[in-house]
Amino acid sequence: MRHGKKFNHLGRTAAHRKAMLANMGSSLIEHKRINTTVAKAKALKKFIEPLITKAKIENNQTTEKGTHNRRVVFSNLRSKEAVTELFSTVAEKVGDRPGGYTRIIKLGNRLGDNADMAMIELVDFNEIYNAGKPKKKSTRRSRRGGGGDKKAEAPVPAAETKTDDSEE
Repeated sequence: MRHGKKFNHLGRTAAHRKAMLANMGSSLIEHKRINTTVAKAKALKKFIEPLITKAKIENNQTTEKGTHNRRVVFSNLRSKEAVTELFSTVAEKVGDRPGGYTRIIKLGNRLGDNADMAMIELVDFNEIYNAGKPKKKSTRRSRRGGGGDKKAEAPVPAAETKTDDSEE
């Protein structure tokens, strides 16, 4: 049974797991992408995305709340350089994104133990993947306004068929 199983324990004690996620999170922020196993990548995604949200929100708040967010993130990451990078470079880049800051790409199996490997990366820092796609339009369309042209075209062929019947 999986009662109360909220996250993957990764076969480690709580202290080891927290230290490992802090190190992996610091490496991800520093290098913008890392290779790891799929299970660790999924655990890291749940660990790092709330921290990125705190860094993003910090830019829109007062200095007291900004300082609080920095201290909360530092208690999780345990690296001054990573926190500085997160709150400056990464927070600027993901400022308009509503969530989903990381991407997990599966790479296949590792040679030694056949473990599923994956690459986890920060979405906005991959210029190769985002280069081909143009920016989407920011306007929204309603469903009501889109069908007006099609309805005007539909009766025209029906009217022509009625005129052909009346001529016979």
